[in-house]
Amino acid sequence: MRKLFIALLSFAATGSFAQQVGKITDPVEWVNPLMGTQSKPSLSNGNTYPAVGVPWGMNMWTPQTGKMGDGWAYTYDADKIRGFKQTHQPSPWMNDYGAFSIMPVTGKLKFTDDDRASWFSHKAEVSKPYYYSVYLADADVTTEITPTERAAQFRFTFPKTDSSFVVVDAQNKGSYIKIFPKERKIIGYTSKYARGPLPKNFKNYFVIYFDKDFSIAKTWSGKQLNDDLELTSDHTGAVIGFKTAKGEKVNAKTASSFISFEQAELNLKRELVNDGFDATKAKAKAVWNKTLSKIAVEGGTIDQMRTFYSCLYRTLFFPNKLYEVDAKNQIVHWSPYTGDIKPGYMFAGTGFWDTFRALYPFLNLVYPSINKEMQEGLINDYKEGGWLPEWSSPGYANIMVGNNSASVVSDAYIKGMRGYDIETLWQALKHGANNEGPMAAVGRDGVKYYNELGYVPFDVKKNENAAKTLEYSYDDFTIYQLGRALNKPASEIDIYKKRAMNYKNLFDPSSGLMRGKNQDGTFQSPFSPFKWGGAFTEGNSWHYTWSVFQDVDGLAKLMGGHDKFVTKLDSVFSMPPVFDESAYGGVIHEIREMQIANMGQYAHGNQPIQHMIYLYNYGGAPYKTQYWVRETMDRMYKATPDGYCGDEDNGQTSAWYVFSAMGFYPVTPATDQYVLGAPLFKKVTLTLENGKTVVINAPSNSDNNRYVQSLQLNGKPYSKNWISHSGLQKGAVLNFGMSATPNKTRGSNPVDFPYSLSTEK
Repeated sequence: MRKLFIALLSFAATGSFAQQVGKITDPVEWVNPLMGTQSKPSLSNGNTYPAVGVPWGMNMWTPQTGKMGDGWAYTYDADKIRGFKQTHQPSPWMNDYGAFSIMPVTGKLKFTDDDRASWFSHKAEVSKPYYYSVYLADADVTTEITPTERAAQFRFTFPKTDSSFVVVDAQNKGSYIKIFPKERKIIGYTSKYARGPLPKNFKNYFVIYFDKDFSIAKTWSGKQLNDDLELTSDHTGAVIGFKTAKGEKVNAKTASSFISFEQAELNLKRELVNDGFDATKAKAKAVWNKTLSKIAVEGGTIDQMRTFYSCLYRTLFFPNKLYEVDAKNQIVHWSPYTGDIKPGYMFAGTGFWDTFRALYPFLNLVYPSINKEMQEGLINDYKEGGWLPEWSSPGYANIMVGNNSASVVSDAYIKGMRGYDIETLWQALKHGANNEGPMAAVGRDGVKYYNELGYVPFDVKKNENAAKTLEYSYDDFTIYQLGRALNKPASEIDIYKKRAMNYKNLFDPSSGLMRGKNQDGTFQSPFSPFKWGGAFTEGNSWHYTWSVFQDVDGLAKLMGGHDKFVTKLDSVFSMPPVFDESAYGGVIHEIREMQIANMGQYAHGNQPIQHMIYLYNYGGAPYKTQYWVRETMDRMYKATPDGYCGDEDNGQTSAWYVFSAMGFYPVTPATDQYVLGAPLFKKVTLTLENGKTVVINAPSNSDNNRYVQSLQLNGKPYSKNWISHSGLQKGAVLNFGMSATPNKTRGSNPVDFPYSLSTEK
């Protein structure tokens, strides 16, 4: 008996006794939308909200625990709900636009933000991608929501009372409301907007139908209740009321449009048809299962399965559709640039500084048809606004750095997207690369210096100059790559190849790191590699030094060769998490997230360094990639409210996990290669849109067996540290032999290293 007990202890300690899950047929039920919601401005565990929607839908819904206008719309530690908000919010830092909310109350007619708030408990909350339910204790009402792309259904279960109400809040910054009692209908619009100047003709028009007659109907403005049935003011709303029996269900159907009330009505009729609540719920669930089932994972623990599908869910929202389908079944959109209604696609709500790295490459691999629509949307951005956006929310937002639209456009074409006006996008890339835009975050801030000196100087009042230089250099590489793919002449594209080497201008041999440089060619001084901000963006030199996606081998040579390069990579993890926050005047949340993670200077909670783990493959030590990828997946991700280690950021941090769990990662978008890590599961089956499948087998995978001993590709031994996108598109089988001990020779020969521009044949 004692031996059995010791054996059980041994199994538990190694994790070998952990329950393994077979093939999943209902992946949406493994998603936890509350992953990452236990966040606050000083510490992000994701900064997410439980998004109730469908993939890439025009809007989502979320329970609202924060006050009106609070970017932290839902936080797990809150104990009151103030409403159920239609949202387009990409992150709390960007905040929301076009939001309005719906809230049931009982007893006294309460309509303001604070008065109508009700206590709730997670014990009486159900959160799924396609359905949300919660019991509002103060009102004694259960609220349920289920979505479509531009519409949703609500179901309220009321108590016995003659004072049941539903409050509609069109929010401040200009709103309108009108009640039609005979039609059981409310219409309104909201102009609520958070980022930059209000775009021309910006309104989110909404319509709501109830299935019960109103016994009371009032509008309100601010804190003032009115008997008028129509009202326009800074902050308007409506209240309708009725008598209810115990357990009576009152249903509401709602839809919205950025175009008109008529289009909102059309969206409602088209998407909700004559469906009841449960029919819409079943359809939304089916859409999620179909979309999530493109990647089937087997042979992981319950926690790993939940985390994988929760991350996959987060990759499928942004950018979201800004386009609609008119009465003639034509694709149309309200333009955030001109204020007019235009033909064609439009998307909004993402920052390319975050998402060029893994989210867009992920779409190109698994969901290329939606990214083809997004590319067509970018064409319209350029035609209507004169520039490609770098952050769209929904128009140009003046935040973050780089010209990474170049990567998003180039990677899509190089990965096989066709059937859209790539020539216009080519012109857009060249325009953005050679001109300053209407704001610092559009076009290239400091482009005159960059094009003349080969870098943006530190001493010319251009913030984050070293980060801009490194990103422009990579962006130039992607333009060169696209130009080659389009057979553009050398006279047109060689300048971009030359500029792709501009990263070398910032390399400081004395520290072996990237460093800001002054206009006269001297390095910025004093220099602390631990100083966040200043020359860099939300990071320090230890983070940004690795931002040479296009020429990692060239970076390794600057550092003294492959062995010294690997040693330098090791240093990131072995150093203490010291920091200098003086450029910010305080500790920003990204600094704190690095400090508490116990991974040295590695700051996985922010984007600049997320690819760095894969760079061991360029130095002949892929086994170190395999170790650190698994460490990061195990320690930094979990399907819990505190389950991320920083901002999730529109699918980017989730896409890192999904790629890594499959066993590879797109270090250099705008090339055909993925750099290998090691898969997390015993089996992954990826079903491509062209009908081919990619099967990744690692039958001996376990907590201990994280190292790749051998790899076969389509039945043949494979020694390289990368696999090709074009090869996967033909269908592929990868068989990983996994072991508890590293194979230090496999992948150590430079002939097997991934692509670098300077070693290109």
